[in-house]
Amino acid sequence: MNSFTSSVAGCQIRYHDLPGPGEPLVFIHGLGCTSSFEYPRVVMDPAFSPRRVILIDLPGSGYSDKPEHYAYTTTDQAHAVTELLTAIGLTRFWLYGHSMGGSIAIEVANAMQASLLGLIVSEPNFYKGGGQFSSGIAAFSQEEFVAKGYQDLIDKEASPWKGSLQSTLPVAVWRAATSLVTGIEPEWFSLFTALPVRKQLLFGEWSLPDPDFEAVNTQEIACRVIDAAGHAMSWENPTGLAQALSEFCTQ
Repeated sequence: MNSFTSSVAGCQIRYHDLPGPGEPLVFIHGLGCTSSFEYPRVVMDPAFSPRRVILIDLPGSGYSDKPEHYAYTTTDQAHAVTELLTAIGLTRFWLYGHSMGGSIAIEVANAMQASLLGLIVSEPNFYKGGGQFSSGIAAFSQEEFVAKGYQDLIDKEASPWKGSLQSTLPVAVWRAATSLVTGIEPEWFSLFTALPVRKQLLFGEWSLPDPDFEAVNTQEIACRVIDAAGHAMSWENPTGLAQALSEFCTQ
């Protein structure tokens, strides 16, 4: 695992840089998740065409440092990712982000358009207000969530998300969730639809129908459904996700 000193986050960001042919695909994970946990299974799947991949654990998550002082907003995280990708010399790359990571990826894509070959996002936050998990977390005060809400969330969780959530700083979970509820201007949807790069939206079959999916469809932007999966498609159908990513990056 590689380590990068981020001046934006004031900490070490850790990431896997797995070798392979072609231009790299960068992965950004969602709230309470880690790329080092979610995506090795996807990129090792037979359906994934071999290529260089970069799996980033965002500050506050996984193997990366977890500073208390950092704001953990989507914009701060996008700046940290941009700093990392610039420092390691990526001048042409593909970008994938899931859920909150999709929102962060949209901001990274907006900042790095000149280097970006294409952007693919799965069930991102397009608008302020947050999703089911983030809005519930943000309903607590920071102090309440750190003292009790975080452990309650872990105790109630039975999915693989529980493991990566346990490796995420409680303050980071709350601040990230609050950032999704607060949103940005212009909103992620406007940035995504305006980006002059190749792009695609993924949704899990079990997450549909969804107004965001329909709204992107009306913009004549490519949309794809991952069968036999919902929001957590990286472990519900890793083969389906691997195939979708590979086909996006090779067309």
